[in-house]
Amino acid sequence: MITIISILNLSISISTIWSKVWPVLVAILFFGLIIAIHELGHFVSAKIFHVKVNEFSLGMGPAIFKRKKGDTQYSLRCLPIGGFVSMEGEDETSDDEGAFCKKKPYQKFIITAAGAIMNLILGFIFVIILTCMDDLIGTTQIHSFYDNATSASYGLQEGDIIKKINGTRIFSSRDISYSMLRDEDGIYDFVVERDGETVEIDDVHFETETDEDGQTTIIYDFIIVGVEKTPLNVITTSAKDTVSIARLIWLTLFDLVTGHYGINDLSGPVGTVSIIAEVTSEAASAGTGFDTIVYIMALITINIGVFNLLPIPALDGGRLFFIIIEGIRRKPIPAKYEGRIHAVGLALLMLFMVVITFNDIKNLITGVIMLL
Repeated sequence: MITIISILNLSISISTIWSKVWPVLVAILFFGLIIAIHELGHFVSAKIFHVKVNEFSLGMGPAIFKRKKGDTQYSLRCLPIGGFVSMEGEDETSDDEGAFCKKKPYQKFIITAAGAIMNLILGFIFVIILTCMDDLIGTTQIHSFYDNATSASYGLQEGDIIKKINGTRIFSSRDISYSMLRDEDGIYDFVVERDGETVEIDDVHFETETDEDGQTTIIYDFIIVGVEKTPLNVITTSAKDTVSIARLIWLTLFDLVTGHYGINDLSGPVGTVSIIAEVTSEAASAGTGFDTIVYIMALITINIGVFNLLPIPALDGGRLFFIIIEGIRRKPIPAKYEGRIHAVGLALLMLFMVVITFNDIKNLITGVIMLL
């Protein structure tokens, strides 16, 4: 009897542990997919232009698997927080005909940009899936208001097509939500199209709610017009929403620089995996929420694509900047100088990642303590 009870308790313990572990494994797998797609973009484009690839690696740190095929060593490393494609002559001079430094500027540009482009394409695919999951496709036109809607009393009307909110252009229904989320006082300046004319409506108020943690929520008190899905509007709407997400990332970076957000609001690989795992677990428990998972996948992969295009040394965008200069000057900047700049950029980037990761771990530990 004691043995049976012990086995049952062990089964329950294993089941409980597995319920916590599998969402994390799914999150790590997804994060690995983003990295693999990014590095695959560099790798395939390098092969197309006959660049010698010394190593194609997924993960960072010590290698747990290595295999060499042709000139390329394929590696799987123990830390699923990155990856790399090491090309001959990428950071130094080389006399090899297949060296990266021997290629034309446009070829270098394509190879360098291919990783981020692959991330953006993957994000676009996720957004298409998300759009197909909706019953209707949202527009930027106001259909109706909820009872006692505050915004209606400040000048918004049914049939208005929203063109701008607080000076930000509105291209899709997602833009409306994003623009309103960036504000905290619930007061906005609108530009709408009404009966074919442009109308400016300043200081439109929305009700707000503040929770016990001090977070303010804007009450979205109108309903937008929805239209039936067609293959054409699914693609066009998904393209607009992908651009909206990419623009949101730029706006968020601007808000970070101007002090609207702090370092505690940022997440690195640990925080990202934690968020994906949490959403996956909640969706599995509720039997719904798959659309939220897809949205987060789209947001993260587009985020990584856009971030890598920033003109920061050591990032793809920083390398693209030097390639553009090479194209203008008709000769490359000496490899030793460019290498030093990228080395400094990489050191600063790694320091930044250490700070963000420390913040992620601190938040994770705090969350666990609160649950105990």
